[in-house]
Amino acid sequence: MSTPNEKDQVTAGGEQERVSNWRFLIPVIAFGVSFVIFLGIGWIAFPKFLYSEKEQPLDFNHQLHVDEMGDCEACHYFRDDGSYAGIPTIDNCIMCHEFPMGEDPEELKLVDEYITPGKEIPWLVYSRQPDCVFFSHAAHVRMAGMDCMTCHGSIGESEHSKPYQYNILTGYSRDIWGHSIAGFKKNPWDSMKMDDCAECHEENGVSQGCFVCHK
Repeated sequence: MSTPNEKDQVTAGGEQERVSNWRFLIPVIAFGVSFVIFLGIGWIAFPKFLYSEKEQPLDFNHQLHVDEMGDCEACHYFRDDGSYAGIPTIDNCIMCHEFPMGEDPEELKLVDEYITPGKEIPWLVYSRQPDCVFFSHAAHVRMAGMDCMTCHGSIGESEHSKPYQYNILTGYSRDIWGHSIAGFKKNPWDSMKMDDCAECHEENGVSQGCFVCHK
């Protein structure tokens, strides 16, 4: 039969053991909380410092041009040899804008600063890839029959040029990586990184060989 002293000792021993267990959990909990905090800083706060913004040289109204010209290929077309013209040169613009069309400040700026002196517009390209990457519009648009919206979204409905966000370390557009550093996206055009290309190629049975996309 236990004496009151022995019972007290057993109870005290149990209390000490529970306290020791909690002491063991304290660094584990502290590590977990710190991990969540630093993860939040990495995914939310860090990109705010990693990216900077520039404005395009002109505020461009895609919707107006699509309404007037009919479709994307009026300005973004394939040459006779099958190569893609990409961003229009000033020669394309001068066909309609040799003289100002209206009094909009952006229209006057276009004519005065670029068309009249024959100077190319230094557009900041959201989808510019590294020099080692080769991308063929002809393979995707003509051969695969892909719509422009698949990669570029509803840019034809935009009335203003969005700010150009770029990585201050690499200089590349944020659109290449995507706005979610965790890789989450709602639409296929939310990012244009290698994983997105590989995923689409796999789904459509296209070669995944390095030489397909890299020079």
